[in-house]
Amino acid sequence: MRFFIVDAFTDRAFAGNSAGVVLLDEPADPAWMQAVAAEMKHAETAFFVTATKSLRWFTPAVEVALCGHATLAVTHVLGGEQTYLTKGGELRATAKDGWVELDFPSDPPRPTDDDLSEILPGVDVEYTGRGVENLFAVVKDAKTVRTLEPDLGKLKDTWTGRLLVTAQSDETDYVSRFFAPGVGIDEDPVTGSAHCILSPYWSERLGKTELTGEQASARGGIVRTRQDGDRVHLAGQAVTVLSGELHV
Repeated sequence: MRFFIVDAFTDRAFAGNSAGVVLLDEPADPAWMQAVAAEMKHAETAFFVTATKSLRWFTPAVEVALCGHATLAVTHVLGGEQTYLTKGGELRATAKDGWVELDFPSDPPRPTDDDLSEILPGVDVEYTGRGVENLFAVVKDAKTVRTLEPDLGKLKDTWTGRLLVTAQSDETDYVSRFFAPGVGIDEDPVTGSAHCILSPYWSERLGKTELTGEQASARGGIVRTRQDGDRVHLAGQAVTVLSGELHV
């Protein structure tokens, strides 16, 4: 069983978001996949079955329904055009000219009256909403996003324990950070699926369909988005850091 460690949404090693990629000849037991993901200790590890084209993603703690950066990592390893069969349906991706583009479902946030004052103490939240799995908050400026110190304990106790915070930026179209203690990730370095929420929101607000977003984690990363109706095309680069074989 071949495995790879890939830094996604970056053009240099030791930046972006690291993902494990495991290539399997046949489907594996979910408990085994979860154990491998816990051993890898990356935000997500992707398991791709070459015979069936099935793709699943696991954090160190749970299986997730959708993961952008690990899908980008798999496509970077495989190359070319790929169609993945997932629990959420088909996903398409293409690797070309040093970039990988993902075709994901759009997840526009629904406005809500969620009170985030205990999760984001002292922060003026301009807008709150929810995507399919994530709380969503817009704050006044990029500096606020970059200096956030959310109460992760309070966040973990809410809904699915995931929060996406964003603001408009002078350096890119928007900046964001993503916190997910509810699935064992205090802060995710770069979250492809989060941009399925960010793209429709900022495309409507800024009046354009093609955007560039920065995820301002310690490692950082850049995601290009193109809004296309109920689909979002996410583009990023990747670097393979490590490859080898699993023996168990």
